[in-house]
Amino acid sequence: MEVYNYREIRTPVFEETALFERGIGEQTDIVGKEMYTFSDKSGTSITLKPEMTAGVMRSYIQNNLGEQQPLVKVYYIAPMFRQERPQAGRMRQFHQFGAEAIGGLNPAIDAEIIALSLEVYRSLGIKNFELRINSVGCALCRSKYRDALQKYLYPHLEKLTEESRKRFETNPFRILDSKDEEDRVITKDAPLMKDHLCPACAEHFTGLQKYLTLLDIDFLVDGRIVRGLDYYTKTAYEIISKDLGSQDALAGGGRYDLLVQELGGKQTPSVGFAAGLERLLMVMEKQKLNIGPAPSPRVFIIAADDGGRQWSLTKAIEMRRRGISCDIDFVERSVKSQMREADRQQAEYVIVIGEDEINRRQVRIKNMVDGSEEVVGFDRIIDYLLSDGDRGEKGKTS
Repeated sequence: MEVYNYREIRTPVFEETALFERGIGEQTDIVGKEMYTFSDKSGTSITLKPEMTAGVMRSYIQNNLGEQQPLVKVYYIAPMFRQERPQAGRMRQFHQFGAEAIGGLNPAIDAEIIALSLEVYRSLGIKNFELRINSVGCALCRSKYRDALQKYLYPHLEKLTEESRKRFETNPFRILDSKDEEDRVITKDAPLMKDHLCPACAEHFTGLQKYLTLLDIDFLVDGRIVRGLDYYTKTAYEIISKDLGSQDALAGGGRYDLLVQELGGKQTPSVGFAAGLERLLMVMEKQKLNIGPAPSPRVFIIAADDGGRQWSLTKAIEMRRRGISCDIDFVERSVKSQMREADRQQAEYVIVIGEDEINRRQVRIKNMVDGSEEVVGFDRIIDYLLSDGDRGEKGKTS
């Protein structure tokens, strides 16, 4: 995110319920079925955030972020809450990371957002994913398309699932996104939004494809990508992984040019994406990718007696202040048990300290990686560890 010059934003875990009803849409599954909503002591209806974009836009308006710069680029990593049936890839508390670019209308910024989201997966070595894009139009062309879609679906209404029949009047676009096989057969030849775009939306969608091609990003135009939130306009996209099963979306996003205005601000073009952290980890696990080493202390100080325990505590604090990660024993184990603990924690160095070492004012520092040892005076311990760290980093670089 920082490489792309996006700055972190944090919003509260809960917001007033009206924000999500206005921003996401009262007829969406999230608002209608999945939100954790309750009244606080003052009687205000509040909701644990089921997604992040509405909260970011509320903050953008409330803090006048648009007055500070014409294009606001922010990212987030945060917990979300949706009351739905837990299954693989779906949890009631889950975590998302994502980004929003607020203030840009040119399809180039859509391409940047897509490139940013793809780069996360590429940088982690993930394979077997694909980008699918679509345009869901604007208010002008969507009303005409809605009529065409309902006209096509009406003769098949009784054959659709109960859920899709409910959506016929409230949000017929979502019927195209149904995972039910019978629904998908019925909608196989349904008209698609991408074929009913107004000139402005068609030009924007063509521009997006040109920019993606320029960036050498492979994509598939998929007219069934509609996304589940009412605020989308023009660009909609998903990153799909076949390693996730039926819940196959790693990330999704698009453009929402009307959302800021819908929430009480000025009309402000915006585009962004959101991605699930748990789904990311599921794919990495399936593809046997290393999620990185567990954090370990650079130094573990082993105390041989009471004097050693006092010295180890003061020296550990001193080391930490100099940026050296360090740990000590707090449960008064034997030297042998402490050595096992240092090995378990994969400490790079071990220092054994007791009254003898304190009297001599020198310690033996053991390198747990290569087994070498060196006697070092008290006044040189930190400099030794810092200089050896520099050598180690240079060695890694070379």
